[in-house]
Amino acid sequence: MITTRTRVAIVGGGPAGLMLSHLLHIAGIDSVVLDTRTHQEIATTHRAGILEQESVRLLTDSGASDRVLVDGHEHEGIDLRFAGASHRIDFRRHVDASCWLYPQTDVFLDLHASRTRDDGDLRYGIGDTEVYDIDDAPYVTYTEADGSPHRIDADIVVGADGSRSICRSSIRDASQYFREYPFAWFGVLVAARASAPELIYARHADGFALISQRTSDVQRMYFQCEASEDPSTWSDDRIWEQLQTRLSGDDGFELEEGPVLDKTVLPFRSFVQTPLRRGRLVLAGDAGHTVPPTGAKGLNLALADVRVLAEVLERALGKRDLGALAEYSDRALARVWKAQHFSYWMTTMLHRHPGTSDFDERRQLAELASIVDSDNGSAYLAEGYTGWPTAGRRP
Repeated sequence: MITTRTRVAIVGGGPAGLMLSHLLHIAGIDSVVLDTRTHQEIATTHRAGILEQESVRLLTDSGASDRVLVDGHEHEGIDLRFAGASHRIDFRRHVDASCWLYPQTDVFLDLHASRTRDDGDLRYGIGDTEVYDIDDAPYVTYTEADGSPHRIDADIVVGADGSRSICRSSIRDASQYFREYPFAWFGVLVAARASAPELIYARHADGFALISQRTSDVQRMYFQCEASEDPSTWSDDRIWEQLQTRLSGDDGFELEEGPVLDKTVLPFRSFVQTPLRRGRLVLAGDAGHTVPPTGAKGLNLALADVRVLAEVLERALGKRDLGALAEYSDRALARVWKAQHFSYWMTTMLHRHPGTSDFDERRQLAELASIVDSDNGSAYLAEGYTGWPTAGRRP
């Protein structure tokens, strides 16, 4: 068996794992990043990317990416569309903040390029990953693609390996909190021009829809559906009929149409595990918590986690104060629960729920009206969407 020694073994080589490795490198702490997926698999898995203002700041200030400011698109608001009309929530006006449309794949590519430039130890396409002895002398074993066994001895192991985390189960006696949602999103990638300059969150009697962008000629769109829906049975015409219906209104707004390039059904749920640490193992990102995508919080929470974790690890390892690890879970979870509430609120406000009555329908419309008709209501949404804190902070 080939054995390597490092200060921090990071299981998971997506944006969270790579950002942590990058921040540790800046602090002079070596790490090894491991992932069962290949670089190509991660780089070609298309996922949404709305970055909070502090996420953009972290990428730029740390030297991980300036490209986000060049190729990304700054959004200073969103449209809430309901009862056949659009209502813009102006982020700049209400909280002097913005967010950035920048795909998660690009965040990954930027971070991977940064770690490669700095000679980071990145190991992709491995198998049979296992974590051992997390209370005293942790180590990780895995198998290379050629079948050779490897072992990584570390001071700390970080599980940043996503919602199917193999590290999560090592934190025994943890509490787990779930909320299952009785619907899913039907997501499509379409070859079409952008229909609007910013995102549209639409609430319709038939269900929710979200209109986003990808590039100048490829767009990402979603509409609410049953979790059991089979996307292969849907024709392009049927998809466009659903989307156009849910965006219809007296103002005559219509979506720009084009061929559907990709389609998938995305069930979602809320999940939190607490604590996020046991002994010398800590969890970050989706390994410890997931949110429904309505509030655009998933990637941002992962980056917020590792920003806190890098600071804690610098004290724990650089100053030989392992007691500093004790504060990570509570600090990270304070933001996680705020984001859980915001995502739940956005989800329940905008989606049609099974068994919705006429009373529920009118109450939901009144809630939306209360947001757009009130400066305080609009500011609350703007602050949560662009991230906490916001006021006066620009990338």
